[in-house]
Amino acid sequence: MRFKKSIFFLWVAVVYSNFNLFAQTGNMKKKELITINVFDDTIPRILFGVEKLKTALVQNGYDVTINKKEPFDESKRNIGLKNLFLGNESFSIKVITQKTLFVSGYDATGVLYGCLKLSEIINEKGKLPELLDIDDGPEMKLRGQCIGLQKSTYLPGRNVYEYPYTPETFPWFYDKKLWLQVLDSMVENRMNSLYLWNGHPFASLVKLKDYPYAVEVDDATFKKNEEIYRFITTEADKRGIWVIQMFYNIIVSKPFAEYNHIKTQERERPIIPLIADYTRKSIAAFVEKYPNVGLMVCLGEAMEGVGKDDIEWFTKTIIPGVKDGLKALGKEEEPPIVLRAHDTDAPSVMEAALPLYKNLYTEAKFNGEALTDPRPRGEWAKLHQTLAHLGSVQIENVHIMANLEPFRYGSPNFIQQSVIGMHEVMGGNGLHLYPQASYWDWPYSADSVNGKRLLQIERDWIWYEAWSRYAWKANRKRDDEINYWSNSLAMKYGCSIADGKKILEAYEQSGEIAPKLLRRFGITDGNRQTLTLGMLMTQLINPYRYGLFTLLYDAESPEGEMLIQYAEKEWKKEKHIGETPVQIINEVKAHADKAVAAITAAGKNIKKNTAEFARLKNDMFCYKAMAYHYAEKAQAALDVLRYKYSNDLNDLKKALPLLEKSVTSYKELVALTKSSYLYANSMQTQQRKIPIRGANGTFKTWAEVLVPFENELGVFKKKIDSLEQTATVVKADIKPLVNAIVRTIDSPGTYFTIEKGEKVFADTGLAIISCAPELKGMMGVKFGYKQQLAETASFSFVCDKPVKVLVGYFKKQRSAFTTDTIYLKEPELETNASADDYGQAETKILNAIAIDGMPSVNIHTYSFKAGKNTLKLGKGLCLILGFVDGNTVIPVYDAGLMSDNKDKNLDWLFE
Repeated sequence: MRFKKSIFFLWVAVVYSNFNLFAQTGNMKKKELITINVFDDTIPRILFGVEKLKTALVQNGYDVTINKKEPFDESKRNIGLKNLFLGNESFSIKVITQKTLFVSGYDATGVLYGCLKLSEIINEKGKLPELLDIDDGPEMKLRGQCIGLQKSTYLPGRNVYEYPYTPETFPWFYDKKLWLQVLDSMVENRMNSLYLWNGHPFASLVKLKDYPYAVEVDDATFKKNEEIYRFITTEADKRGIWVIQMFYNIIVSKPFAEYNHIKTQERERPIIPLIADYTRKSIAAFVEKYPNVGLMVCLGEAMEGVGKDDIEWFTKTIIPGVKDGLKALGKEEEPPIVLRAHDTDAPSVMEAALPLYKNLYTEAKFNGEALTDPRPRGEWAKLHQTLAHLGSVQIENVHIMANLEPFRYGSPNFIQQSVIGMHEVMGGNGLHLYPQASYWDWPYSADSVNGKRLLQIERDWIWYEAWSRYAWKANRKRDDEINYWSNSLAMKYGCSIADGKKILEAYEQSGEIAPKLLRRFGITDGNRQTLTLGMLMTQLINPYRYGLFTLLYDAESPEGEMLIQYAEKEWKKEKHIGETPVQIINEVKAHADKAVAAITAAGKNIKKNTAEFARLKNDMFCYKAMAYHYAEKAQAALDVLRYKYSNDLNDLKKALPLLEKSVTSYKELVALTKSSYLYANSMQTQQRKIPIRGANGTFKTWAEVLVPFENELGVFKKKIDSLEQTATVVKADIKPLVNAIVRTIDSPGTYFTIEKGEKVFADTGLAIISCAPELKGMMGVKFGYKQQLAETASFSFVCDKPVKVLVGYFKKQRSAFTTDTIYLKEPELETNASADDYGQAETKILNAIAIDGMPSVNIHTYSFKAGKNTLKLGKGLCLILGFVDGNTVIPVYDAGLMSDNKDKNLDWLFE
């Protein structure tokens, strides 16, 4: 990727004597002589393309020489590279005369791609063709894949995203053979960008004069890092691939943090000069050392994420750091900076940054951390459109794929429609592609194959090829695409084209299942949910309890209804709108049946890659078991939700056999995965919440999750029996929470008692109307209303025993990128990886306090150890509602204050 937007023309000529592959001389065959004339031998990617062309010619029986100096002999046949007036990276291949074939490139990458295309044609036909007339070039400016230098679990003593580059942590990072395989696969797919993701890479790659203690690796490792990084970037450049190093803000190295007695990352920490100086000098040193490597900046998640801090950090630390590096090099040409829109007000940041730095790109997630819908809508689509209209390239990020892993996914049709949606809906002109599965476990997939690991780039070849094909050109005729992929699959598995078409049918039918399930029944588009592990009944009937991420339904799904909405409309006999749960229940079962039928029919005639085909076939059966499990459980949930309105026990009885069937289907999934997969999800930390919290690598297999599914079925049966006998619901005795003893340090305000009529802010008349009975008598900390809007809420305290702090968040819906609200956002793992460091991510009591003129209040708890502690919260209104003993079990339920009768809680039926 060249930084300067300029046009230059390059060409290469290939000279050959005649069209015949061999000239007979008695019984001997004489190879035809080909001369490849290269008129610019200074650019590595052109020479790389020429070598690929030479290899193809030699493999097909030609004798090849390369001429870099002399004019080519026009009396012989020629293949040349000349001027081309198309877009960046475009090329032309044309037979001009009987003796001349030209391969023309707009730029060096165009020359490379022309050579590669001609090589493919030669290999396909077995010879140089007599007639050729090709003009081609990519539609998307950037077409790249992502590799994470991150792990499925935390390193000892470190936090999320903190992974130094070491042989112990990433042994594959130093494997040059693997890198060549990756880069070769990328250039075969015409990808031109490689994103390396890491929280704080600088302390593994550069040394700072002012902060020598900040380096995270020893000298031997540092030298290895220098060597492999230069190897990767050099080999990538040969293939027309621009390496982009991503990093989070604000994270500092562990040695730097320990030396200065600070944390490596702290979301609520304000910008301080020491950290700003360290970060600026780290970036400057990186730019000076690796001037051809791009930078992707993630302003959100590790820092507060919204407000002026983002703008200040980008314009006063990041950009000046890049400029310092350029100044040290004596260069003025700006390397590209990609601004990631995640958890930041990207349009405002870009508005402030563009006057200071012109070579900026933007990037945002296409479907969150999943794949749900080819054509997003609403506010999310508007954000992408706004970024696309800034004049820079908007890159569409296909991110994490939490709903697809670990099963194979390769629906060319769904992928093609998604890329079309990127162009037509989002205004995107770039692709940033994550692995299809196991991002956190690169380079391996989750498959269990006799003790061996499969490489993602090999297992998921169709994922990379399909996205790349449509990033190059999206609008291709459907019939042509069916033929293309049927042929490709037939070649891979040694079967007929008709059987290849059946395999394609299996891919495309199964490719509808996970997107449809998540967009109708899911809690979140983020990787805190593992869709293939299923969902609890309480998650289906009471999604708001689990922190429902409404953007999933409002923007990343077609217009339609959730289970709770459908049940209400059914009871009220109202007209349904858009895609309904019942529709999806029927569709996913039909997709599953067709996928299994197609793959079974094709399996009779497989001659190549039989072991891999068997794994693919097993995945289709996994999709079927999962689809039926969800369909049966969702149908049961609708009957349970009807009971909310009818109070008719027969509705619960109708749900019981459906729930039993769902468990049977899940047992089939357990059997299918027991020996074929090591895990369902590659992220195995406390951030993963749904269906079951997965700390320390637990509940990552279907066999583990079957246990709570069987338990909820058993509880449901007992509750129905109990209801039949009593016909009433006996509520448990309410146990008020007990105040724990703490001593506050520099208290920001006075205390108040939670009871009716009590004012909750020091400078307003806002008072409690009602509260959940458990909270009565708790002693909260009274902040100022204006104080919370102006500065980060923070207070320190001392406790002799572990305590939990009760924090009330006002239940005001807002999208992940919205900034125009006065309320502090509830802990949300979609945008903040540290949102559960104190166990605060889960809502405990919903609708727990009613305050006149304010949204209802949800209760979360923060756990602290004995000793001196500080609770820091962001800017915005919230309530500190008191302290309880650390062993106190806070009830999890919906108190129902200031909420509609339709929100009546039924979770007790399953727990």
